[in-house]
Amino acid sequence: MDWIVEHKLLLLIPLISAVVGWLTNYLAVKMMFYPINFIGIKAPYLGWQGLIPQKRREMAEISVDLVLGKLLSVQELAARLEPKKITEAIERRLCQVLKKIINDVMRESAPTLWAALPAQGKALVYARVEADIPNVIENMVHDFQYNVVEILDIKELVVEYLSDHPALINEIFLTAGNKEFPFIIRSGFYFGFLLGLPTMVVWYFFQAWWILPLGGLLVGYLTNWIALKIIFEPKNPIKVGPFLIQGMFLKRQNEVADVYSNLIEKKLMNSENIIKAVLHGSGSEQLVELIDLHVNDAIERYVSIAQPYFGLGIGSEKFFKMQELASKRIYENSEKYLLYMHEYADGALNIGEDLRTKMQALSSEEFEGVLRPAYQQDEWKLILTGAVLGGIAGTLQVVYLFIPV
Repeated sequence: MDWIVEHKLLLLIPLISAVVGWLTNYLAVKMMFYPINFIGIKAPYLGWQGLIPQKRREMAEISVDLVLGKLLSVQELAARLEPKKITEAIERRLCQVLKKIINDVMRESAPTLWAALPAQGKALVYARVEADIPNVIENMVHDFQYNVVEILDIKELVVEYLSDHPALINEIFLTAGNKEFPFIIRSGFYFGFLLGLPTMVVWYFFQAWWILPLGGLLVGYLTNWIALKIIFEPKNPIKVGPFLIQGMFLKRQNEVADVYSNLIEKKLMNSENIIKAVLHGSGSEQLVELIDLHVNDAIERYVSIAQPYFGLGIGSEKFFKMQELASKRIYENSEKYLLYMHEYADGALNIGEDLRTKMQALSSEEFEGVLRPAYQQDEWKLILTGAVLGGIAGTLQVVYLFIPV
């Protein structure tokens, strides 16, 4: 091979190492998050799914245990809800829903009596119920606040929602690490170039066929490893001369806390998702019991005030059926009127501001848990993939650039 050509090809080694470093880091980041759904043949396992979407339940559990579970107290959040404000938000729609429920329940449990009751009598029933709404809501809200731990499980809410919405857990990690992930990709080029220089020197003096594959393997491995170290190490600031050194992600604690808490508040821990978790989560049975208690109490008060003989007139069996039906229908239709409290509840709960303040106060070790779980469990797979790709690139260099044709 011509001497000049040979030396020009030699100079390509660090440049190719830079491209290999960039490519392996780029693929490592993409393989973390994409594809969201498995692509390939599941049995045998021939294909790929992004590591975070694949382990979204586990990732969600880690996030809750390390961050949300420690920082957000359901008792504290529930205590911020004011019965009067809730009543103002939902009363109009609740009255419409209750009017229909009263008609349906009475037609089913006491059709003859309800049909015989004149319009004026029915209007009095509606008016009595509507007048009592603030009292019933206030009592229910107080009981809900007292029993909220049994009714609402934050961990269940977060884990189930993120398991059903894998794109959201991607968005959370990508938003929290919106500067770190691009750095990982860019740094691959620079570190790859630097690591390619010693490979070039060794190849110049010792041209064994395995030098370039080994160099490529080390470049693919080390560029990922170094980038991760720079992001998370050192955990606490260390002063070196005039410079203050700390892991990139940890240095941005206040900024990350801001974007992370905004996303959690808007997309995950909003009043709509919380209400759905309350109505359909594992604590929904306790909620139904609470509704039964207050609805039954209200019906008995209405009957005793309006017509003492009412219960006897329809019979005890039908009376209990009426109470049961009323509770069931109020629970089944709850989303129709509770949705009107979303705007008030989001403002009252103030989850974003609360989470932001508490995240900013975390120690560096605790704050690392916001993003680190995305890497920690499976980062070896990404580093290994980088090493394998680097080794392949090094082998291709030997075959196409340095073996004479």
